[in-house]
Amino acid sequence: MTPQRCLFCSYRNRGRSLTSVRPGENRHLKNFKKPGLRSCLLALLLLVSVGFLFLPPEASSQTPPPPALKKLSLEELMNVEVTSVSRRPERLFETASAIQVISQEDIRRSGASSIPEALRLATNLEVAQIDSRQWAITARGFNNSTANKLLVLIDGRTVYTPLYAGVFWDVQDTLLEDIDRIEVISGPGATVWGANAVNGVINIITKKSQDAQGTLVSGGGGTQLRGFGGVRKGGATGPNLHYRIYGKYFDRDSTVFATGQDGHDSWHSSQFGFRSEWNTSRSDIITLQGDLYDGRAHQATTNEIGLGGGNFLARWDHTSSESSDLKVQFYYDRANRRIPSSFAEGLDTFDLDLQHRFLLGERHDIVWGAAYRLIQDSIVNSPTLAFFPANVSRQWFSAFAQDEIPVIKDRLHVTVGSKIEHNDYTGFEVQPNFRLGWKIKPQQSLWGAVSRAVRTPSRIDREFFAPRDPPFILAGGANFESEDLIAYELGYRSQLRKNLSLSIAAFVNHYDNLRTVERISPPLPLPVFLGNGQRGEGHGAEFAAEYRPTGWWRLRGGYSPLKLHFSNKPGSTNTTPGSNESNDPNHRFSLRSLLDLPHHFEFDNTLRYVSQIGNQNVPAYSELDSRFGWHPSNAIDISVVGENLLHPRHAEFGTLPNRHEIERRVGMKLLWMF
Repeated sequence: MTPQRCLFCSYRNRGRSLTSVRPGENRHLKNFKKPGLRSCLLALLLLVSVGFLFLPPEASSQTPPPPALKKLSLEELMNVEVTSVSRRPERLFETASAIQVISQEDIRRSGASSIPEALRLATNLEVAQIDSRQWAITARGFNNSTANKLLVLIDGRTVYTPLYAGVFWDVQDTLLEDIDRIEVISGPGATVWGANAVNGVINIITKKSQDAQGTLVSGGGGTQLRGFGGVRKGGATGPNLHYRIYGKYFDRDSTVFATGQDGHDSWHSSQFGFRSEWNTSRSDIITLQGDLYDGRAHQATTNEIGLGGGNFLARWDHTSSESSDLKVQFYYDRANRRIPSSFAEGLDTFDLDLQHRFLLGERHDIVWGAAYRLIQDSIVNSPTLAFFPANVSRQWFSAFAQDEIPVIKDRLHVTVGSKIEHNDYTGFEVQPNFRLGWKIKPQQSLWGAVSRAVRTPSRIDREFFAPRDPPFILAGGANFESEDLIAYELGYRSQLRKNLSLSIAAFVNHYDNLRTVERISPPLPLPVFLGNGQRGEGHGAEFAAEYRPTGWWRLRGGYSPLKLHFSNKPGSTNTTPGSNESNDPNHRFSLRSLLDLPHHFEFDNTLRYVSQIGNQNVPAYSELDSRFGWHPSNAIDISVVGENLLHPRHAEFGTLPNRHEIERRVGMKLLWMF
């Protein structure tokens, strides 16, 4: 692919084949010689050895475990309720989908300072830091700073930009202590969530106000994250009305280029928000919540980037019985983004959603709903790039229904459903799925699924032009269609022992109508336009396991192999054959160790290994994040955190010469609740 400047970041995409093993060379010895893998293995030995150093003799093994890891046994964790797969509560163990849950305790003990950092805890996600502000996050491939096959929600609000059908991660934030859990689905979720839930869904769920009472103060700083602070106050005006308000601020230092020069990408942001729940009766809850944020980001070549916006959400929950409920939700979202010399955008989103669950007879657990979304997007064009028309209004209408049918009570169930969606670009889209769940034994389950999902066109696909004035070099495709996915999944879960659990998911994805860069007048290389001239296949697996050698030591590991292959469709003049969106490592591995030490001390480590990204020439790397904390009670938490401890700096995403590298970070955090 010809080096192409990314429109909203400062890196390039360039393909290169992977280095092969020389004849006669021992493959395993060659792999060990790789710096990333060698460091990973050495750190792995150190991490596990440290854990065994703290193993007490048998006589002292009866010391009661501290409360942090005593809260939930593995069996209780397998029975945690999740809602993201079918939009109704169901046990994690019985869910017919590849899903992982990041708890508040996981976030606290990771030392994460942002939502993208917390998402590294989900081993079924690809998470790569591009620079101080930008991240590339996806599931099952197609990673990019503008990744467009992942749907992200925060408390039911879709954080989606129609500009490129993805997420601006730099403005997705909340007080991390207020997050209850993050449910991460790898695989299609379009039947209940709609277009763009192609390769995965991330559902960030914050605490109810009644679970966040009192005052919380947190703060700290260090290298890279120069300073941060947050305050939250929770209260009640009676037994039925609870609220919380919060504010936070952070200031992050620049990363560096591969040459070691300053990347000039430091930035800072502040955010304020509230949430309240009013129990108007035993059956009805009204929730109101909102946020306001403002930030400034530096750049090497232009003036500051301006980031700002806010949102407001209102939801009514009515519960008739354990198997019947109704939910009506409305939210408004405003986002402003100004990149000097490039473009400025003001986006307004209005979204209305209705969902109803009920039992039909004794065998059909039905969830259905309908939604309407209106976006009003205004662009200030520049000579460099433009969107025509600059100002647009777009509408989405959708309806879905899903039925869970028990074939054999408490053993075998089938789920069938579909979503019908209408958008202004391609008209109607149908996204069905079929799921099967089988509880082999009380501690073993098997599931399978076949699904269809689409990624509908974004503004960049249809309405983008560069430069602004003719003759154009690159233009959006007036006939750009939705990208299609047919996915086949198979999964297995087991609690092998009381202290050992395992989860495996395998998948084969067939893609069609993938985005390509097509020549307008071949064989001339320019101009080009965006088309649907590629098909592809992805297959891989996701392994996750948790082991508790003692009541005070927990190990959690994950491994994800992935292989993607692309080919041009007949008649395509694609200038990027075979790999125009393949920016993914073939192997990812992580191991997390959490140790509860005497006197309420904690020592936590996370080791991760990521193989090379061949298209971008990003070398394989391994890194170690550590946290040493003191948590004498729920009211006090003091910790020292070190990130990327194995190397002074390393690259995770992007191509030379503008690739940023992520430096080692050390910091301290103090938290007080009263």
